[in-house]
Amino acid sequence: MRKIGLSIYPAHVKLEDNLKYIDKASKYGFKRIFTCLLSVRGDKEKILSEFKQTIEHCNKYGMKVIADINPQVFQYLGISYDDLGIFKNLGLFGIRLDNGFSGNEESIMSFNKYGLKIELNMSSGTKYIDNIMSYKPNADNLLGCHNFYPHRYSGIGYDHFIKCSQQFKAYNIRTAAFVSSKSAKYGPWPVSEGLCTLEMHRNLPIDVQAKHLFVTGLIDDVLIANAFADEDELKALSEVDPYKLNFKVEIEDGISDVERDIVLNNPHFNRGDVSEYMIRSTQSRVKYRGHDFKPFNTRDIKRGDITIDNSLY
Repeated sequence: MRKIGLSIYPAHVKLEDNLKYIDKASKYGFKRIFTCLLSVRGDKEKILSEFKQTIEHCNKYGMKVIADINPQVFQYLGISYDDLGIFKNLGLFGIRLDNGFSGNEESIMSFNKYGLKIELNMSSGTKYIDNIMSYKPNADNLLGCHNFYPHRYSGIGYDHFIKCSQQFKAYNIRTAAFVSSKSAKYGPWPVSEGLCTLEMHRNLPIDVQAKHLFVTGLIDDVLIANAFADEDELKALSEVDPYKLNFKVEIEDGISDVERDIVLNNPHFNRGDVSEYMIRSTQSRVKYRGHDFKPFNTRDIKRGDITIDNSLY
C-alpha cells in the first residue's frame, strides 16, 4: 500500500510545534515520518529526549518514523553498526543511511535483532544497491529513499531519477521520494528555496508533484520534505490517489452533456501505439458510436488542452 508522509525537525523546531503538526497530519492519513539526526549538536541527552517524545507521539497515530543518519552519527552517539538498540529505544521504525558504509555493514544491519528497517539513499546513481545485495542482506528489512535538495537547481533530473529508482525496484525494494511545500520554512538547513527530490518539481503545487512521483510507478511513498506544510497542502496531498492519475479540468462553457460525461465520468488510458504529441483515449469512440459530435470551440490547440474529435474529423 502506498503512503504519504512528512518531515519533522526536533533539533530546529519547538517540541510543541512539532506535536501540533503531527496531530494535524494524522487527520489526513499521513503514515510516514522522516526526521534527521545529521544536524544534532549540543546537549545530546536533551536532544535525544525531545526526539523520543516526538517519535512516541507519532507512534500513537500509527506513523512510522525513520531517522536520517550517517557514519558520523554513529561516532557522535558512541555506538556501532552491529548494535542498533539506541534507535529501537527511541521508538524508530528504521534508520536512513544518508551516507553508507562498504555494503557489508548495511547487510549486517539488515539482520538487526530489533527488526529495524534500513533505508538506503537512492539518489547516488552508483552500484551501491548492487554492492549491498551482493552481501546477501535481509531484503525484507531494506527500504530506499531519494534525497531532497535545498538549493534551487540542485535537485536531480528526471532521467537520473528514473535510472536510480529502477535500480532499487529491480530488487523489489520499497521506495520513497520527497515533495516540497510552498508554505513551509523549516528543514535541516537554513535555506528556504524548497526541498524536493526532482528539480522540475520545485515550483509546482504539492499535489502535482506527488501525482508525478506516483505515476512513474517507481515510488511507493511520497513525503513532504520541509515543515510546516499548511492545512490546504496536507489536505491536497491526502486527496491524491496514489494508484490512479486524476487531472484537474477546466470545462469550457457550452459543452454538451455527452462531452461532459466523456471527460469527467469515464476512465481514460493511453493507447498502446503511443504518439509523441498527444495522449489518445479512444474507448469513448466505441461507447458513443453513432452520436453526432458537432464542431465546437474550434480554436488552436495548446499544450494541456483536452479535445474530443468532432464527427467531421
